Amino acid sequence: MRYSSLALFSMVILCHQAQSQSRQGSISDIRFIEGSWKAKAEDRSIDAVWSAPMGENMVGYVRVMKDGVVTLYELFAFEKGEAGLVALVKHFKPGLIGVEEKENPDHYNFLEASSGRAVFAKEGGAVRVLYERRSVDQFAIVIGKKEADNWVYKDFWVFNRVK
Repeated sequence: MRYSSLALFSMVILCHQAQSQSRQGSISDIRFIEGSWKAKAEDRSIDAVWSAPMGENMVGYVRVMKDGVVTLYELFAFEKGEAGLVALVKHFKPGLIGVEEKENPDHYNFLEASSGRAVFAKEGGAVRVLYERRSVDQFAIVIGKKEADNWVYKDFWVFNRVK
C-alpha cells in the first residue's frame, strides 16, 4: 500500500510539472521555424531567417519587399523567462526607423503548443498568432481574431524553406 501511494504521488507531481511546462511553453515548441524561408503575399516577397535555438531563446528577422524595394523589417526574439515563453517583435521602416517605441516591442504570450504548432496571444490586443508546420519544408504564420465567440484563423504568410 505504501509503495502504491508513493507511485500515485509521484505520478501526480510529474503530471503537474508536465502541465505547467506545457502552459509555459518551451523554445522546442517553435524550433520547426529554424532556417531560411521565403513567402509570397499578394505583390510582396518575404524573406525570413530564424537562428538555431541556444539556451531558451531564438532570434530571427523578416524582410518584406515590394517591387524590389524594402517596405518593412521585423526583428523577432523568442525567449523563455519565469512567466513562460514569449515572442517579442519590433518593426522597422526602411532606414531602420522604429515603428514601436524604443522600449516597447510587440509582446506575445505563449498559449499552447502541440507537434509542429504553437499559439501566442498579443498583449493588449485581441489577436493570436499561430505558427504551424505544414510539412518539413513549409510552415505558416496564421493570424487569429475573435469573431462572435470563436477564434477565426487566416493564413498571413506561408513560408517555403530556402534550399
